[in-house]
Amino acid sequence: MDINMEVYLDNSATTRCFPEVAALMSQVMTKDYGNPSSLHQKGVEAERYMREAREILAGNLKVQEKELYFTSGGTESDNLAIIGCALANQRAGKHLITSSIEHPAVLNAMKHLEEQGFSVTYLPVGADGRVQVEELTAALRPDTILVSIMHVNNEIGSVQPIEEIGALLKKQDHPVLFHVDAVQSFGKYRIYPRRMGMDLLSVSGHKIHGPKGMGLLYVNEKVKIKPILFGGGQQKNLRSGTENVPGIAGLGAAVQECYRDFEAKRQRLYGLRSLFCEKMEELAGAQVNGLPGEESAPHVVSVSFSGVRSEVLLHALEERGIYASAGSACSSNHPSVSATLKGIGVAKELLDSTLRFSFSVFTTEEEICYTAQVLGELLPGLRRFYRH
Repeated sequence: MDINMEVYLDNSATTRCFPEVAALMSQVMTKDYGNPSSLHQKGVEAERYMREAREILAGNLKVQEKELYFTSGGTESDNLAIIGCALANQRAGKHLITSSIEHPAVLNAMKHLEEQGFSVTYLPVGADGRVQVEELTAALRPDTILVSIMHVNNEIGSVQPIEEIGALLKKQDHPVLFHVDAVQSFGKYRIYPRRMGMDLLSVSGHKIHGPKGMGLLYVNEKVKIKPILFGGGQQKNLRSGTENVPGIAGLGAAVQECYRDFEAKRQRLYGLRSLFCEKMEELAGAQVNGLPGEESAPHVVSVSFSGVRSEVLLHALEERGIYASAGSACSSNHPSVSATLKGIGVAKELLDSTLRFSFSVFTTEEEICYTAQVLGELLPGLRRFYRH
């Protein structure tokens, strides 16, 4: 392989835009640039882009267009869902449930609510990285108003039993809202919130070859929720602010492309994942974390490399044109021990020796083989300089 080529294996952090997305957004920014709240023709054109995106999204999720709200990204969607629902429903109770391996957008929203007098239960996960439904059942209380569980973990790709949890919560003798952070799963799974028992669903554009700064929140029409941003009352007063029309159009285009030939794309990703795991198992001192095959998400692999620090290995790979991650990009500027890796029982000495590799539709087998080859060349030398 050409050593000057880039091998981008950090798609769980962000993805390259589809060419169709970039072209459409350029047109909206430079030609059809009106404010959708304006009554003249430019505003009408902008509104049309939003309407078309809603149709695409509602069609893929099998929900009503009026149940979709555009946000600035997964973080805002998570915050609006959790804080907005907690505030709107606190007369019914102030107890919330989540897992210990959620994204910081969920965990920090929960911490904020604890400071406001809410009580939060943080469920542990087993060695498979999954929440045990029995433990969730035991944690439910008469004053529980909201459960928030991610669909796919952003570090190890573990898949939570979302449908089972949704069915459980719908059987309770008092309403318990169910929020799902689907930032890492949307575009990789077919997700139907109503059918799967979800009341709220968060999505991010830049994880599915769409634009950064663009997100979506599905809110079932029956859910009581309060805004956390205040302004001009756009989007039925729930999410004020002039709509990001280029981003909305780009999100719609990205979703349309993600779900075109969906099964073929998905199986190809699983093939890449399988090949990568096979190559990792051939390397001395390498350990793949999480469940094998289709028990995990198709695009995320966590690997621990004994005897080398993750930061050192990351830079060594980058010098060879390979880009990976030491964990969640959202907390990469604040190094800390991964709660996810601790939660699944990764040995203490490997917690700082773990990388995340994540694939996309643009990833090739050649890139997978090249990465494995480079790792095989780098690891022996790096281990000689490792200090405990």
